Amino acid sequence: MKIVTWNINGIRTFKGGIKKALESLDADIICLQETKVTRDLLNEKTAIIEGYNSFFSFSRGRSGYSGVATFCRDSATPVAAEEGLTGLLTSHDGAVGCYGDQNDFEDEELQSLDNEGRAVITQHKVRCEDREETLTVVNVYCPRADPEKPERRIFKLRFCKLLQIRTEALLGAGSHVIVLGDINTSHKQIDHCDPDEIDNFEENPGRKWLNSFLVGESEEEEEEKDDKEDEDEEYRLESQMAGRKFVDMFRYFHPTREGAFTCWSTLTGARQTNYGTRIDYIFADQALAKTQFLETDIMPEVEGSDHCPVWAHLSCALLPSPRCPPLCTRYMPEFAGRQQKLSRFLVKVDQQTPSDSKDPLPGSQESREICENIKPIEGTPSCAKRKAGAPELHGTKGKKSKMSNSSLNPQGSLLAFFKPRSNPADPLCSAASEKNEDSAPTLVTVDKPQPITDRPASIQGVGSTSGREAASRVRGSGQKEDSNSGEAGAQASHGFWRTVLRGPPQPPVCKAHEEPCVLRTVKKAGPNLGRQFFVCARPQGHASNPEARCNFFAWVDKGK
Repeated sequence: MKIVTWNINGIRTFKGGIKKALESLDADIICLQETKVTRDLLNEKTAIIEGYNSFFSFSRGRSGYSGVATFCRDSATPVAAEEGLTGLLTSHDGAVGCYGDQNDFEDEELQSLDNEGRAVITQHKVRCEDREETLTVVNVYCPRADPEKPERRIFKLRFCKLLQIRTEALLGAGSHVIVLGDINTSHKQIDHCDPDEIDNFEENPGRKWLNSFLVGESEEEEEEKDDKEDEDEEYRLESQMAGRKFVDMFRYFHPTREGAFTCWSTLTGARQTNYGTRIDYIFADQALAKTQFLETDIMPEVEGSDHCPVWAHLSCALLPSPRCPPLCTRYMPEFAGRQQKLSRFLVKVDQQTPSDSKDPLPGSQESREICENIKPIEGTPSCAKRKAGAPELHGTKGKKSKMSNSSLNPQGSLLAFFKPRSNPADPLCSAASEKNEDSAPTLVTVDKPQPITDRPASIQGVGSTSGREAASRVRGSGQKEDSNSGEAGAQASHGFWRTVLRGPPQPPVCKAHEEPCVLRTVKKAGPNLGRQFFVCARPQGHASNPEARCNFFAWVDKGK
């Protein structure tokens, strides 16, 4: 069997669809974290995938946050499935059970630990050599310990403690256990790109918990354990209990590999320089790790998220259950046909319209407006006919009069705002109207001549050629007189807008690479929130990497 874990950073972001992504991973059990989908946003194309059974856990407090999902092939159908770690979200007969001692937790705290949709548990039957055994797969997305929010650090530790209690209870019931997902903690210094920059690296509470949850892999620890077993009978008993602890399967097969990271910052382009951390794991109990695991590795070449998948091959074979557990998404009422969907109420229904109600409602877009948007001419055969009994419209041809707008169409067309306005007192407009009465009006603005006191009678002739030439001379002389003042006004306006609408500042050149820097904005709450600065444009990387970002930094002066 093959099992895969991957933090996908949003299940709806796959360009080719979730089915294509699942097929590319080619695994029997695929565990996804940070699906960022709530139940009301889950659609059928994501929930029901041919050839798979899916099991989701949703965040109940925030939309587009957290969430995990486990997809099992039909050949790996589980015998039981459950959402969460506490058992409070289980109200069906297909639960996994084995919750352990939760007396250290208040009911309200247990509810809050499961409300963020961070765990899905599936239980399977497997054949190991010639015997049938039980395998429980715990898909988790551990909280992030925000250093600026002490309450989230406590929340993470309580979640991890509850996870340990649940997995140890499952082991105590005789089941093999695999814990996999985004643990949000790099275990050792070898799992971090730059551990020297972190103060008290070994004192981190998340790392201390991992040390208590995982079996030590170093030779020194193994030798120390053998010496103590020879000397102390009590330690031998403790060592037997430690057999219930878990093994980091990647380090089990690759104990000294460096640069094996599974998460990189997308904001700084750190994946290009492999400046990341290993926070995605596959853990297995010691008995399963030593007898059934064949290989485990990471897939940094797979893109689509800020994390990469981690996979493992096991020699045991999965035995599918004849019946899928009730938690499966195909049994949800909205996907099983037992609940009406909102889309059914939005289907367009064809109905016979009464003959006396064919006229459009007031304020709706009439056929005249639709025709005008296609070809802005009134009176053409493609336009709608006037209503019977409507008053005859008068006015300049090619333009709609005020009466037409007020009586037939209270709301005018947007195109009307882009038409040249007619002025009956302007002979040029009248002449242009007569000249173009048989053609569509063009969007040309006619300059209005400057007013004069003694206007010759020849200019007043509507159809007179000499009148148009005279008006043109008058208009031209006016333009020449105002040319100098117009240029000065344009320069003044240009200078004004340059002072008001300043563009982005010119980027400086970083000293190490002599390349233009990039402009960034502080988004962190504090005194510098919203302030801009320049940094090197190259991706983030280790200080020893010459191809990575240099330490250039410069604030943007607010006055520039």
